[in-house]
Amino acid sequence: MVANRADKAAIKTNSKAAQQQLQTLQKRLKITWLLWLGYRGVLFSILLNIFLSASPNVIGGITWQLLLLLPALLLTPWMLRGSSPYALLLGSMVTLIYLGESGVTLFSIFYSNGVTVWWVYALDTWLILLINVGMFKLLKVLPSMNSSNADT
Repeated sequence: MVANRADKAAIKTNSKAAQQQLQTLQKRLKITWLLWLGYRGVLFSILLNIFLSASPNVIGGITWQLLLLLPALLLTPWMLRGSSPYALLLGSMVTLIYLGESGVTLFSIFYSNGVTVWWVYALDTWLILLINVGMFKLLKVLPSMNSSNADT
């Protein structure tokens, strides 16, 4: 706890370092978010078509994934900015739902289909986990939501 306070004090006193850290975290979140949206929206269905023996319809799969991604697509402008703690908290709640769904699907696919398509779902779960970790790190660096002073 003391080290955490010292880290926060060091970041507050060195505003240039804090701005650089903030920009780095925002850039990482933006890249990971767009990578996940592209993977889940398009590449996910293409990979399932290639590796599943049933060969599901690619266009139908992409349409279905985009429909499932509608809440994430609505959050995209705020996630790309990465500057509003309230939007990041809401985004975190939504992505935690996606993470839960992806994790449950990951293990159910592992037990039903084996390892052939398990890695497709594992990559999806890993990307969502990276997004959540990035959001929590960014929330620690952003100014406090309950302070009336923007500098703290």
